[in-house]
Amino acid sequence: MDRFDLVIIGAGTAGEAAAHYARSRDASVAIIDRALFGGSCPFWACMPSKALLHAASVHHGGGDYPWKKASDFRDYMINRHGDGPPDDAGHVNSLEDAGATVIRGSATLAGPGRVQVAERELEAGAIVVAVGSVSRVPDLPGLAEAHPWTNVEGTSTRELPRSLAILGAGPTGVELSQVYARYGVPVTLVHPRDRVHDKEHRRSTDLLGKALERDGVTLRLGARASRVRAGEGAEGAHVIELGNADPIEGHQILLAIGRDIPLGGLGLETVGVTPSDGRVVPDDRLRIAENVYVAGDIAGPELHTHLGHYTGEATARIALGDDYRPA
Repeated sequence: MDRFDLVIIGAGTAGEAAAHYARSRDASVAIIDRALFGGSCPFWACMPSKALLHAASVHHGGGDYPWKKASDFRDYMINRHGDGPPDDAGHVNSLEDAGATVIRGSATLAGPGRVQVAERELEAGAIVVAVGSVSRVPDLPGLAEAHPWTNVEGTSTRELPRSLAILGAGPTGVELSQVYARYGVPVTLVHPRDRVHDKEHRRSTDLLGKALERDGVTLRLGARASRVRAGEGAEGAHVIELGNADPIEGHQILLAIGRDIPLGGLGLETVGVTPSDGRVVPDDRLRIAENVYVAGDIAGPELHTHLGHYTGEATARIALGDDYRPA
């Protein structure tokens, strides 16, 4: 059995930050991920969305920035070639150059100080769980038959949809509604609150809503999807019923109603942790069990890249014995 001072489950922003900090202290580190090293931000979220927003802004202002050029720029930014997945070699090489052991696979807690990856068992002085988050998929009748997009498809497609219905007007829904509307796609943005991006100040969000409408986005505020009728609309569009309100249509549906923490299969029960409402509650040192810590989205309270970096370094410091409490 291989032993490490720190075993990190999840190689997004938080996991990478924890690994690099621990290696700067000469701690032995194993970092595990079943998907792309680097996490969502550089491949399916922050970087591609900002690349597309820039392209849409230039295009909207009359510049020479057609969708193909925007897609090419986005793919360049996320190190993607052709239709395959992005290349995460830069993240892997950076971790290995720092001296971390990189392992691809699904990790499961196997008891105190134990992590299982396929047939390989690791012994850990401390464990950091930094599994990130995934798009929430609502339990809507008929939704699965419509094959909805999440942020992954919304930031990676090379083909513009004929029309787009977006459920949720938080950061993802707002950003992508503007991108596609500015490229001429009829966009309807549905949100259960009375304003878009409703966690922010009303004055700002009112201006944001008006800006989206000027770009051609149709806002359906105070409405919530209740059912999807796949392909039953005009020219094969999907029909989305909105409770007592008039239904909307879209040839593609994009889900942007929030994020969930992928806790299933982590083996939290083996260290005495029982999630509540899909969450775990850390103490003031980001600890959920003896020598088990959380960082990034799972630690909360907000799901931001810079916060993930901060909590990643913080957990590494605490796990290595520093008397430190995150602010």
